[in-house]
Amino acid sequence: MSIVPATSTSSSTTTASTTPAVDNTMIASNFTTFLQLLTAQLKNQNPMDPLDTNQFTQQLVQFAQVEQQMKSNEQLTSLVALEKSASSTTALAYVGSTVVVDGSVTALTSSGATWSFNVAKPSTASITIKDSTGQTAYTGTFAGTPGVMNFTWDGRGNDGKSWPAGNYTMSATAVDANNQSVGIATEVQAVVDSVDLTQDPPTLSVNGQNYTMDKIKRIVRPTTTTTPSN
Repeated sequence: MSIVPATSTSSSTTTASTTPAVDNTMIASNFTTFLQLLTAQLKNQNPMDPLDTNQFTQQLVQFAQVEQQMKSNEQLTSLVALEKSASSTTALAYVGSTVVVDGSVTALTSSGATWSFNVAKPSTASITIKDSTGQTAYTGTFAGTPGVMNFTWDGRGNDGKSWPAGNYTMSATAVDANNQSVGIATEVQAVVDSVDLTQDPPTLSVNGQNYTMDKIKRIVRPTTTTTPSN
């Protein structure tokens, strides 16, 4: 098992698309019919009792306002489509990245199981790791320092027994030097293995759980190892 400070960097129907075209056709047809009727009325009006221009002027204004609103709706639809496209592109960029999200369940693999802690102040933390059946696999304590820390469990229990691969849950509590409770948040560190673009917004699959991009707290940079030269 190892405790290390964390190194990280903060970090879309056919009916709908055809509706504006149908609406535009209808408003254009209605406007043309209105102009034809207006022209006929003007040609056949009684010179002694002419048509009230205020009425058809108001109707012309109303048609113009509706047309402007239709154009605004089209522009908004285009903006929404662009935003969805950008969101999908951003989500795809997460695939293969190691991220940190709020949670307590992570997978034990050949490289171990890693959680992150966000500790409020210097304290002594006690942790318990259990398997999917609720059986305790490991317990221990460590010195917590303010900020984010990573905890990696190698899969061995307190008795040295190696536990099988699978999902494990960690719980943690902490107290300060005066034995007063200290806030400690448990976070899960894992690789984004896929993205579901059929969801709006897109969701990222992390440890078999789905998260939206706003749930990603950090992206963990890969650790590089330097070999001394001879």
